[in-house]
Amino acid sequence: MAQTPTLLIEAEGKPSQVLVSVYLRGGADGLHLVPPVGDDDYHKLRPTLAMKEKDTLPLEGVFRLHNNLAPLHPFFEQKQLAIIHQAGTPENSRSHFEAEDYLHFGGASGGGWLGKFLHLTKQSNAGPLTAVSISEHISDSLHGTAAVAMRSLTEFALPKQTEVFQQQLGKLYQLTGGKLGQAGSETLAAVQRIQGLSVALQDEEARRKGQPKQARDEFVDGLGLIARLIQANLGLRAATIDLGGWDSHFGAAVLLNSLMPRLAKGLADFATALGKDFPRVTIVVMTEFGRRVGENASLGTDHGRGGVHWVMGGSVPGGKVFADWKGLGGSILEYPGDVPVVHDYRGTLGAVCRHLEPAVDLGKLFPSYEGGVLPIYA
Repeated sequence: MAQTPTLLIEAEGKPSQVLVSVYLRGGADGLHLVPPVGDDDYHKLRPTLAMKEKDTLPLEGVFRLHNNLAPLHPFFEQKQLAIIHQAGTPENSRSHFEAEDYLHFGGASGGGWLGKFLHLTKQSNAGPLTAVSISEHISDSLHGTAAVAMRSLTEFALPKQTEVFQQQLGKLYQLTGGKLGQAGSETLAAVQRIQGLSVALQDEEARRKGQPKQARDEFVDGLGLIARLIQANLGLRAATIDLGGWDSHFGAAVLLNSLMPRLAKGLADFATALGKDFPRVTIVVMTEFGRRVGENASLGTDHGRGGVHWVMGGSVPGGKVFADWKGLGGSILEYPGDVPVVHDYRGTLGAVCRHLEPAVDLGKLFPSYEGGVLPIYA
């Protein structure tokens, strides 16, 4: 393999901060993931679905964590996980499509919120792999910036032409010079470094031959891929990944009990795999809306408003549940029986973005938002 060009993608010793956006597609039921077990009305409105204290782990106040999310509980206790209850967007159609658009675009303005953040805080030495979506398509949240969609390392590679071809291509970029030559050299360097990661991964899988096969999980593997890209110091600043299937109209307990272990394992394994790099990574987990408080006749829950978001990371001052909880009595709920949105998700994202880049102009990031930032980092 050709030598990596001398133009470095990311200065050694100065690794970038990375923001990872995890989207729970379908409207995750926050009252099931982080149930208010200490609220009597919760049990009255969900006679079948309500969680019992013995099946949960303690958080703060009336709130507990579902046992199927147990791998995340140590992060809360170690103050690396902050939970935001009654979270959502101002969009109140309860339509997946409308709510998802609002979530990704940061309001009614054009451009994805994460794409705008990267554009507003663009770095002069940005490499060719600033943003990545672990998907077939680039996430809407990244619209407005250069991003790559991939599902595996092999999708970001040159054809198997050989070392000679890569050497010739590298020389061509060096002779070209200027911004074009620099961009080409840096892209080639990124590809070569990713090829090295791919070879290492193949060697790792070869060593596992003969061992019991484990079921593969695209979400867990996708977060593992993001961890590898972060550790390779390729200049990655943002990554997105989705976990779908949260639309729990029917048999909610069965559906959610299959999804929560995947979510918890993926995030816990991701944090562990990052090791010393975990302090420079911030994970934001969001969903387009929560679910109706009362269960329906199909032992499920219908589209609602307020849900649960959370922020996780090695430098996140967690161990808190942000909520203005006044119970689930009839006068508290938003028609037709929903948890009201108390915490606008732009307040959460604004706090995270300002923590990562203090000079970012939140007025340009979320033009129609006039609220303050959530005091996660206060």
